[in-house]
Amino acid sequence: MKPALKLPIILGSAAVLAVSALLLGTPAPGTPPPRPVPPSIAPVPPSTVHAPLPKPDVAPITSAPQNQPVIQIAVLLDTSGSMDGLLDQARTQLWNIVNRFSHAKRNGVAPQLQLALYAYGNTDPGANRDEIRQVVPFTTDLDLISEHLFSLRTSGGSEHCGEVIRDATTQLAWSKDPNAMRLIFVAGNEPFTQGPVDFHDAVKSAKERGITVNTLHCGGYEEGISGGWKDAAVLADGSYLNIDQNQRVVEIAAPQDSEIARLGGELNKTYVAYGAGGEQAQARQSAQDSNSLGVSISNMVSRSVAKSSRNYSNESWDLVDAVKKNQVDVASVRAEDLPEPMRGLDAAGRKAWLAAREQERTDIQQRIQTLNAERQKFLAEARKQQATKGDDTLEGAIGQVVQREAQKRQLTLE
Repeated sequence: MKPALKLPIILGSAAVLAVSALLLGTPAPGTPPPRPVPPSIAPVPPSTVHAPLPKPDVAPITSAPQNQPVIQIAVLLDTSGSMDGLLDQARTQLWNIVNRFSHAKRNGVAPQLQLALYAYGNTDPGANRDEIRQVVPFTTDLDLISEHLFSLRTSGGSEHCGEVIRDATTQLAWSKDPNAMRLIFVAGNEPFTQGPVDFHDAVKSAKERGITVNTLHCGGYEEGISGGWKDAAVLADGSYLNIDQNQRVVEIAAPQDSEIARLGGELNKTYVAYGAGGEQAQARQSAQDSNSLGVSISNMVSRSVAKSSRNYSNESWDLVDAVKKNQVDVASVRAEDLPEPMRGLDAAGRKAWLAAREQERTDIQQRIQTLNAERQKFLAEARKQQATKGDDTLEGAIGQVVQREAQKRQLTLE
């Protein structure tokens, strides 16, 4: 049996004490008063985090230029009664997974990252008779993915791996680019053979479409093999890994954490909501800051770093991104669809006002990237002091697979 890889207990430090004190409203012993976190990233009450959401109205994905690589990842999560730990990992590690692609390139061109989410194994609204639900189709809207991850809940149910693979294969808008990275990750803990759809047929169909199915068994390595999880991955030319869905994610406090989290909140002020759904999307952005900070300061830091990367783009509702990507002519936007400060401006005034917001955003993003580079050096040194053998969490497993798949497609991730 593959040895389980255990991470050490989450480390504490003065930085964590300071942030915890900030959230509790009391000063940490022996620390200077921390800089206040903006109200926009105050944690939301737990009761609002798990409320079921309707199927999202997803904005169309902007077509990638011909030379831009495309990375599509569909995550299929078992949401039956024993999978609370898996959902916790998905919520806490989303931004770390996104950050793995922050420096990805092929021939100097950064890829477009698209994510999709399925839930199987419970009867939440929207699920079919076999308890399978498309939560979010392929999207570049990372806040939407985060919102729905926090809305998922677990309950007893039937886990039909073959069927959810078939649905993801046939329902999602997979890229036709022969060089695209098309990946399915299916995670769960019951035998892979359950349900009315033979997993052999589902996996073969995915493979014929250029989709690589990777299986993540939540439990023992040998148990996953006996349950068919490895057979499915081998058939798909994919990867089989086992993860500990209940493993707590290690969080090492770094001196840069509080400032990166604060700057992540400041970024929101540079976004210019427009159109019918702009205000709702901007509220979603703020809510996901709150969700991340409600998990931990480390999670908010990871989200802030992701928000400072090219993968975090919101042209469907943010006028700065829309103009930057030539999706909108700012001069033609109706005044009533603009925020109040822009409504009385002529075309030149609008462009100048947006240019100022874009420069503010660039400055904050560059500051976050600089601080994160310092933070990564600190964390690398701190990890040398740990007796950690590896990471058998959802992020660790996805990271291993992506690294291998990127090499096949001449994509560099660093």
